Amino acid sequence: MRITRFGHAAVLVEAVGRRVLIDPGAFSDASVFGLTGLDAIIVTHQHADHLDVTRAPELVAANPDAVLLADPMTAEQLGGPWRAHCDGETTRLGGLTLTGVGVQHAEILPTIPRVANVGVLLTAEGEPTLFHPGDSYESAPEGVDVLALPLSAPWTKASETVAFAQHVAPRTAFPIHDMTISDLAYDIYWGHLANHGGVPDLRRLGQTEATEVAR
Repeated sequence: MRITRFGHAAVLVEAVGRRVLIDPGAFSDASVFGLTGLDAIIVTHQHADHLDVTRAPELVAANPDAVLLADPMTAEQLGGPWRAHCDGETTRLGGLTLTGVGVQHAEILPTIPRVANVGVLLTAEGEPTLFHPGDSYESAPEGVDVLALPLSAPWTKASETVAFAQHVAPRTAFPIHDMTISDLAYDIYWGHLANHGGVPDLRRLGQTEATEVAR
C-alpha cells in the first residue's frame, strides 16, 4: 500500500491497483486537484478543510469514472453523482473494500450544531487495513493496521488524541489534520503522541510526502 499526503486531511491511498482519494479540502496542497486516474473520491464531512467545493468540480471532471462517496448530509447537498456513504456500508472497488465508519462530527462547541461525519476503512486481501476517521475519535474499528490520525483541531486536545491512538492500537500511524499547528509548536503535539500513544511505527509525514506500508 502506498500512502501519499496532499496536505491537512487529504490522503491518496493506492492498493491492489486502485487509487482512492480522501478529503480534498481547502487546506490541501493545490496539486491534489490535478490528480487523475482515481477510482474513488471520498469526503468524510462537509467542512471546507475536508471538501473545497470551489475546486472539487474540476477534480470530479478529471476523474469521470471515479466513485464519489460522501457522508449523507454532504451527498445531499452536492447531489448526483455523489452517493451517501453511511456507517457500516461497504463499496467494492475490485479487490478493495471501502467501509463507512461513524455517524457524527466531534463536538466543537455546545452551541455549534454537529454535522455528519463518516470515516472510511480500506481493506484488501494481502494489504494493510487503513482507517481515516475524518473529524471524530468516537469510532474505533478493530483490526486497523494503519491509522491516519488527526493531530490537532478545535474539537480535540492532546489527551484525547493519545487516547484514540491507544484505543485503535494500529501498527503504523501518520498525522493528518495538522495544518492548525504552527511549525514552531509541532514537536509538542508530535512528542505527546510519540511518547504516550503506544504506536510502534509512527511516521511523521510532511504535507506532501508519501510512504509504503506492507502487510
